[in-house]
Amino acid sequence: MKQIIKIGIIICDRYKACTGGKCFRAMKNKEGAFSIYKDINNLELVGYTTCGECPGGNIEYSPEEMIKNGAEVIHFATGFVVGYPPCPYIDHFKKFIEEKYKVKVVIGTHPIPQKYYITHKALGTWDSKEWKEFIEPTLVDEQIRSAYD
Repeated sequence: MKQIIKIGIIICDRYKACTGGKCFRAMKNKEGAFSIYKDINNLELVGYTTCGECPGGNIEYSPEEMIKNGAEVIHFATGFVVGYPPCPYIDHFKKFIEEKYKVKVVIGTHPIPQKYYITHKALGTWDSKEWKEFIEPTLVDEQIRSAYD
């Protein structure tokens, strides 16, 4: 069993003042998209930045710095999928980083808060096959979603 995974997190620039509390809690508890690491002893954050405003100015170069710090995986924060509107560039960003830097990109960090789930469900935001795949890592049960409201 691998002992440690080093992670970088990129957040949507709309939330640039975010302190990362929900992401860090989910990382510590291995909830939401971090549940994929349930068999890993430790997760270490080696980079945290914004996308750099639409259309993602930091996407081109910030992963390089994270990788220099040991990042093995880069997570796009859950804000990319729960903000309104959700990030229209998320698929492009993921493909670009994976191609250019040969590092895995995971969409999501903390579980989707229930209040956002209710709104987006009513709006049909995530009804497409593509969006269902994007939110799947952070779509946990209602009890856990409510704990992240």
